[in-house]
Amino acid sequence: MRIRFAGFGGQGIVSCGLNLGKAAMRDGKNSAQTQSYGSASRGGLTRADVTIQDDEIYELDIDDLDVLVALSQQSYDKFIGELLPTGKLFYEADMVVPVEDSTVDAYGIPATDLAFKEFGRKIIANMIIMGLLNEIVGLVSYESLTMTIKESVPEGTEDLNIRAFNKGMQLGKELLAERQ
Repeated sequence: MRIRFAGFGGQGIVSCGLNLGKAAMRDGKNSAQTQSYGSASRGGLTRADVTIQDDEIYELDIDDLDVLVALSQQSYDKFIGELLPTGKLFYEADMVVPVEDSTVDAYGIPATDLAFKEFGRKIIANMIIMGLLNEIVGLVSYESLTMTIKESVPEGTEDLNIRAFNKGMQLGKELLAERQ
């Protein structure tokens, strides 16, 4: 499974990639994670690529994506062409206007707005997206991912981040139910 998180600096793109990769290893899978930053740490195009598989990983460059998580229009425009026709697209609905493509499963939620309205902190929108992604794609176990998140976030924010992650999972369940 090849996943790319993309957006702009300050959205928690790299932490999403690191958390997913570490959780996969906790689950006994092989994972590799790379990241790329734009010219500015906050505001520049940022991406984190994660490969998760049972066999050994020999290639770090990802060309054909199984999953694209686009949190900005710029990242969507730049990377949508690399998403396989059978891939899944997750996007920030208030920032990305996707091209209609019937072959791609697309899931858009206003994660930043939800993070602010429900938790008072826009910065945890990435955790909402992570919960949505993992609920729909089922990449790693809940236990491994929440343990990894708790270890990676600033002390005192663990509960907040897990609640945001759980909100994303709840939204994922609702979106899946709507499509059945």
